[in-house]
Amino acid sequence: MTQIPLARLVGISLDCAHPQRLADFYRALLGGRQLWAKESSVGVEVPGAVLVAQRVDGYVPPAWPGTSIVHLDLTGADLGAAAEQAVALGATLPEQPDPRWQVLLDPAGHPFCLTPFTPDRVR
Repeated sequence: MTQIPLARLVGISLDCAHPQRLADFYRALLGGRQLWAKESSVGVEVPGAVLVAQRVDGYVPPAWPGTSIVHLDLTGADLGAAAEQAVALGATLPEQPDPRWQVLLDPAGHPFCLTPFTPDRVR
């Protein structure tokens, strides 16, 4: 039985100090196009989602590992090349809690995973 959703996902917002820098990072890593740019936020349409980099005064990056937060799971044909490209674009490599996937930190300090594990419906 199909259930009618009460809401739908329209975007994923990422707090940061420099919205354009963070938006440029994800657009370069994931492809896509910039939808808008304001001092307070930059929207980027990437395959499968809209990411919104939003300025937060006094932004403090999350602590990794240890902070309970949402993070992005990304996949691709060559995860090693994706990790190298992410680092070249400004990502950093933190402590790795599990060798089955690669955790990186984006330029604003948000963790994201490069993972070979994807649900069948999104392959």
